[in-house]
Amino acid sequence: MDCFNMNFEFFLAKRIHFSKEKGDNKRATPPVVRIAIAGIAIGLAVMIVSVAIVVGFKKEVRNKVIGFGAHIQLANFDNNISYEAVPIAIGDSLRDALMRTEGVRHIEVFATKPGIIKTETDFQGIVMKGVDADFDTTFLGNHLVEGQMIRIDSIKISNQALISRHMAKMLHLGCGDSFVACFYVNNQDVRMRKFYIAGIYDTGFSDYDKLFAFCDVKQIRRINGWEENMASGVGIFIDNYNRLDELTEELYFSLIDKKDRLGNIYYIRSIKELNPMIFNWLGILDSNVAIILILMILVSGFTMISGLLIIILERTNMIGILKALGENNYSIRKVFLYVSFFMIVKGMFWGNVIGVSLCFLQSHFHWLKLDPETYYLDSVPIDLNWVSLLLINIGSLAVSLLMMIAPSYFISKIEPAKSIKFE
Repeated sequence: MDCFNMNFEFFLAKRIHFSKEKGDNKRATPPVVRIAIAGIAIGLAVMIVSVAIVVGFKKEVRNKVIGFGAHIQLANFDNNISYEAVPIAIGDSLRDALMRTEGVRHIEVFATKPGIIKTETDFQGIVMKGVDADFDTTFLGNHLVEGQMIRIDSIKISNQALISRHMAKMLHLGCGDSFVACFYVNNQDVRMRKFYIAGIYDTGFSDYDKLFAFCDVKQIRRINGWEENMASGVGIFIDNYNRLDELTEELYFSLIDKKDRLGNIYYIRSIKELNPMIFNWLGILDSNVAIILILMILVSGFTMISGLLIIILERTNMIGILKALGENNYSIRKVFLYVSFFMIVKGMFWGNVIGVSLCFLQSHFHWLKLDPETYYLDSVPIDLNWVSLLLINIGSLAVSLLMMIAPSYFISKIEPAKSIKFE
């Protein structure tokens, strides 16, 4: 009997829903249903696009910050916030200890030195970042617009440099040109080095593009008078960003009682701690997405509620007849919940088509542009994965169906004796 009732309710719901789409102009439900379906479709499309944009934006900005500074940095405990770093001695035992840590993918030595680039007509303040032969060129290589990456020899000092497109335009420099960089040592001596531009990069991250130029770490050591194995710190790259806090804490406690051969104390900081303003700003975006999702679900849900109530009122006569024939309120409610389910699924289908299409077009053609000076990106980023898409669809379907339960109780208030006469 239960199986028969289920089939009957499903059959009746299909008759109610699909018969309206065959041009029955005497009823008001076709436009109401279309509006409800459109509300679901637009709401779901907005949710898909919003999540894809925010996830993509956070990922792109985060990757650029990490590209310049690594996931985790090991430096001297006495370092201040400036790029004029107090060095540490980096031995093989430290390198081995870092690479043995589960989750660490790559480590690289670096040294930073503030200075001034001087040409015949212009000058510009910079931070020269020295990198070693172990430098991972993937990030800068992906954003190289002219020339090639600097070549670092393990023995010979290179005089090649990599500058940003912003610097090249300001100083009227190009690949193959040379410039002189001036550095202050101990706030007294001025030391100058001549560099040749091997390549020009452009990450679109204007705050860093204006600041960083790259060279051989041995140049920074020679300028500062450091020994061969001394540097500003070690950049540590990990496999999984979601484990950043966990690995930072693990490395901090494993090295808290360790010192280098000069007696310097190691200091571990994550990229979040080094750039708190940027990551706090990115964290706020999650709240914005949550608000958008809630608003879209509520708007779509109330549109569906209005549509369902109109369908119920329009079918009052039929409901009365069903009650007179012995159908209970629960069974009749299931009929109209099936009707709601049909409308929600159809709306979600078109919502997915619209949302995924918009994401695809933007990710491939980059039609929507951004101001890099403000947003650190030159176009709206998209990062849509199947897990997010599936969760959005499941959540939307579940919430929409739950919101349909309340208006379906209106059926229990309909009396057969009065409703059969209702037109």
